[in-house]
Amino acid sequence: RLRHLERILENSTQWLLKLESYIQSSVKPEMAELRQTAVQNQTATMLEIGSSLLNRSAEQSRKLTDVEAQVLNQTWRIEMQLQENSLSTSKLEKQLLLQTNEIHKLQNRNNILEVRVLEMETKQQAELAGAHSEKEKLQRLLSRQSGTIEEMEKTLLAASANTSLLQRQQLQLLQSVQSLPSGDGTERKEIICQHKGIQREREEQKNQAGLQGHQDFCLFTVPSAEVRRAGIHASGIYTLHIANLSEPKKAYCDMETDRGGWTIIQLRANGSLSFQRSWREYKQGFGDASGEYWLGNEAVHLLTSRVPYALRVELQDWEGGQVYAHYRKFQLGSERQFYRLSLQDYSGTAGQQSGLALQGTQFSTRDADNDNCLCKCAQMLSGGWWFDACGLSNLNGIYYPARNNIRKLNGIRWHHFQGPSYSLRGTRMMIRPSSF
Repeated sequence: RLRHLERILENSTQWLLKLESYIQSSVKPEMAELRQTAVQNQTATMLEIGSSLLNRSAEQSRKLTDVEAQVLNQTWRIEMQLQENSLSTSKLEKQLLLQTNEIHKLQNRNNILEVRVLEMETKQQAELAGAHSEKEKLQRLLSRQSGTIEEMEKTLLAASANTSLLQRQQLQLLQSVQSLPSGDGTERKEIICQHKGIQREREEQKNQAGLQGHQDFCLFTVPSAEVRRAGIHASGIYTLHIANLSEPKKAYCDMETDRGGWTIIQLRANGSLSFQRSWREYKQGFGDASGEYWLGNEAVHLLTSRVPYALRVELQDWEGGQVYAHYRKFQLGSERQFYRLSLQDYSGTAGQQSGLALQGTQFSTRDADNDNCLCKCAQMLSGGWWFDACGLSNLNGIYYPARNNIRKLNGIRWHHFQGPSYSLRGTRMMIRPSSF
């Protein structure tokens, strides 16, 4: 544009010079001066226009330089972004290669696993065929054993016909016991030995009948109440031979409290024995009848499932207070029923209402949670008991000594006697037939 303007100025100047020479040659001197003045004015005007054009061209040149600088900056930024994009693209390509390699590895592993699965399927099919054959063998064996059992049942019926003689001997023995004086301990021992002799005779009958090891053969049972009826008045440790129980149980018999005849099934006195036991231990029983012990849930179930039994619970605090709870009907369900508790007709001094457990409560231990609480009461409160929803009592809790027995929710507690967090000094649970 500047060059174009310069050319225009040069043309204008040449034109003015020509015009001036023409005026000088053709116009009169008077007019020449006027024309010269006009030309000068036009020249000045043209010069002003040229200067303004030069200023505008300078401004436009500055703007162009600014625009060029901005374009250069944007171009540099775009180039940097392109470099960054190229780097990220290379990284993505590397990652894509790594992922494709991993996919190939996974495909190889999947192929190996498929081969193994096929091998396992073939093995399982072979094992299933073997199991079917074993099942057929077992069915044939079962059919043979069922025939043997039928023969054994016939033999049992023949052997049971001989029990009448033993029953007569038992009645004669009980009559002889009643006629004996109560103070002779030697004679009592002989009577107990005679009871055992009768049991040995029955065991011999079982051996002769080929039924050794069968628990459904009725053995002679001597609970504490029967000993008391036989005229033995001394409290002490006696051997209980309970039907369907694999071995005899030793238990302490109380012959004095409320006319006697009580079999102690639980005793807490000094904390010498831990009651933090498993389901199996509570089932079979633990401890020693000469001290603290638990007779066993299975033994109590077998005793209370044949005839109606009563339960007496005795409680003692650290201040010398003693109370009791009496239930005229008491029964424990089987292990399949989780030794479900059945109680009726409460009376006694251990509260205005029963504090043992609700009717139908199941037994729980640390490894067998059968309560109605999400908190697992046997683990939280310790011991094994009929907790229900952690309940009003737990006589198998931790034994706390004096001055350390307050505010102990996991101790030996009975809610209606000394409150829910007072750990008692001693407890006894005892049973006898309701008809005693």
